[in-house]
Amino acid sequence: MGEPAERISYGEYLAFERDAETKHEFIDGMVVAMAGGTPEHSRLAMNMGVALMNALRGRRCSAFSSDLRVHIPATGRSTYPDVTVVCDERVTAEVDPDAIVNPTVLVEVLSPTTEASDRGEKFSHYRRLDSLQEYVLVRQDEPRIEVYRREGDIWALRDYGEGQLVELASIDARLDVSAIYADPLG
Repeated sequence: MGEPAERISYGEYLAFERDAETKHEFIDGMVVAMAGGTPEHSRLAMNMGVALMNALRGRRCSAFSSDLRVHIPATGRSTYPDVTVVCDERVTAEVDPDAIVNPTVLVEVLSPTTEASDRGEKFSHYRRLDSLQEYVLVRQDEPRIEVYRREGDIWALRDYGEGQLVELASIDARLDVSAIYADPLG
């Protein structure tokens, strides 16, 4: 199934996405296929999800895989972050009952093909979500995790490397960088 070549409505996107074999982002009326990930990308996303699920036990927060669509009402963009954390309640988009609009934390595993967008254009959309408190970038090429934390109107960067604990203040969680990058098969 090919992607529509011209701009379409959000309703048309939802109908297209429902029947699609792969996931697509919706950006300004355009449907954009999401690239398949590498085994390393998949492993790191899963390790982040597991670490977050473990850290959130007993709290009113939950971590979701990349199957959860996030909609940004202010810009109309919909996308699938690698991991999404939602706290207190799931609020769905008025235009899309399967997409949430209130993430507290979003995680993207960087790849050579997505890094520029994840750091730039996509992050500019994510910043329009009032609920978003932390944006986490996980590198594939070295054990390094970057956390952008909302501090008023400023997004402050904190860098974490091997042997350190990533602090996610918005959900009061600490994640072991070494454990996230541990590979029992490698």
